Amino acid sequence: MTENYTALYEQHKIAGASFTDFGGWQMPLKYSSELAEHHAVRNAAGLFDLSHMGEVWVTGPDAAAFLDYALAGKLSAVAVGKAKYSLICQEDGGIIDDLISYRRSEDKYLVVPNAGNAAVVAAALAERAAGFEVTVKDVSAETSLIAVQGPNAEAILLTLVPADQHSLVTELKYYAAVEVEINGQDLLLARTGYTGEDGFEIYIPNEDAAGLWDALLEVGAGHGLIPAGLACRDSLRLEAGMPLYGNELSREGNPYAAGLGPVVSLAKESDFVGKAVLAELKALGAGSTSGRKLVGLKGLGRRAGRSHYPVLKDGNVVGEVTSGQPSPTLGYPIAMAYVDVEHSEPGTALDIDLRGKPEPFEVVALPFYKRQK
Repeated sequence: MTENYTALYEQHKIAGASFTDFGGWQMPLKYSSELAEHHAVRNAAGLFDLSHMGEVWVTGPDAAAFLDYALAGKLSAVAVGKAKYSLICQEDGGIIDDLISYRRSEDKYLVVPNAGNAAVVAAALAERAAGFEVTVKDVSAETSLIAVQGPNAEAILLTLVPADQHSLVTELKYYAAVEVEINGQDLLLARTGYTGEDGFEIYIPNEDAAGLWDALLEVGAGHGLIPAGLACRDSLRLEAGMPLYGNELSREGNPYAAGLGPVVSLAKESDFVGKAVLAELKALGAGSTSGRKLVGLKGLGRRAGRSHYPVLKDGNVVGEVTSGQPSPTLGYPIAMAYVDVEHSEPGTALDIDLRGKPEPFEVVALPFYKRQK
């Protein structure tokens, strides 16, 4: 087992979780049935431990200008209280990580990188801070993150929030955050998530995480809330067409190949790391340096493709699966894959090589699943 355990590890053991290594952390894979956990999030609510994620505070008079330089998006345009999905890239346009940044005041941002990349991103930000009047502080080791995801998430949270603050929760927009009292503590609450459902993420000191986790399970029981692990988190995000670093995103790829061109702000006045190369890639109109782009694949049969399986056209390899499995919500196999640009249009018939046997799939637009508002 790895040496990294979240502050909620004992809670997961008590709940009977099966564990797996993820980004160097021992994380709950599932508690009982990953299908039951998936359907709970789609139809009621699921409780996730995301404490393996990173938290990096960027503060100072140059915070906005610094993040405009360090990240591919225009963080200076984010209103206080709002959040933005962005990328941190290399000079060659390769993706170091995808992350969310919350603007908490004019000169204060919370940057949240992925688990396995947290230390790398914090180091990259610290290095890029040279010449800017900012402080970069990595508080990942002392911060826990708990998510409540699903259509009943708001109702569950309201049971732990004082009545005079209910409007802070009910009026909170998607990709926004607010300080609110939850279970007697003032905490940062964000309306973000990685499941395709409505939901919230709560930032809390490690020493208080277990108390909040237990309180949420107690008040959420009547709303169908159950603990949910990484297995259903993966099937949920795949249905929602959300990329996973290490699968769809990597240092070898780039934002345009991954369909994340809109995340890159070439129009911002300032320079940023990777801007020159990304501008060239956009001008070329190429999906990527390899001529491939990320697409969704809908299975026409019953067998599912998996990561690294070859994608075929008339028996020839034209791509590779990055993520794939049967969709619990939709009832058929789905996958994301990088395929040659000429075979990337929706409606294109392709096969996935399932260990020597071709299985029919069709290119479809992402996401596979979109919740009803």
